[in-house]
Amino acid sequence: MSTARLLSDLRGARYGEVLAVFCHDGSYRAEVYGTQMLNDCPPELWERLEPEEIAKELRALAVKLNGPRHWMIDGLGQKVAIVEPVLREFSGLLTRRIAVVSLGSQPFNSPYNSLRVNRGAVFFFDAAKPVYELVDPSGLAYVMQAYCTGVDESLRIEHLDSLGSRLALPPGWSYRTRLLDEELVIDTSASLATVLQDEFENTYTLPF
Repeated sequence: MSTARLLSDLRGARYGEVLAVFCHDGSYRAEVYGTQMLNDCPPELWERLEPEEIAKELRALAVKLNGPRHWMIDGLGQKVAIVEPVLREFSGLLTRRIAVVSLGSQPFNSPYNSLRVNRGAVFFFDAAKPVYELVDPSGLAYVMQAYCTGVDESLRIEHLDSLGSRLALPPGWSYRTRLLDEELVIDTSASLATVLQDEFENTYTLPF
């Protein structure tokens, strides 16, 4: 049975996320508050955000601003509410709690280290569209789900073909671009997603 697509034409759409980190019994987790489907993360509101003030408000150990980001997916399916979808406004920026990330024994992750994310989402990548992938030494290919302009403000979608030349890839890793022969559907509505970031905080996901 095919998965229904609810939203299309998302490639390039801008959003931002606020990651609030908490610790319990020596294990860290991040609650993700995102602007997805609420607004396009207006620059004048995003630039007002103060992580230390947000951490105090949420009683979090720390807060990281994850973005601004731009979707590299083409569509979204039905989202499963894996956490209570609380709406929260930060300095006028409306967000919704959308996911929980298990960080293990470290409060922040490092590039090229994968994390398991409970996001309850279905991503669609259109046939004949390019995808940008990080391939690990075992041959597993992580597909870019979003690029970030928080580290490099000049990064644009047209730069992604040559991004590999700028990455400090670990031994055995590679970066590639390919055109999809058919639609790619990544359904993690009933399972944890496996994701990682490069040093520019572009985010990639395993397709299963």
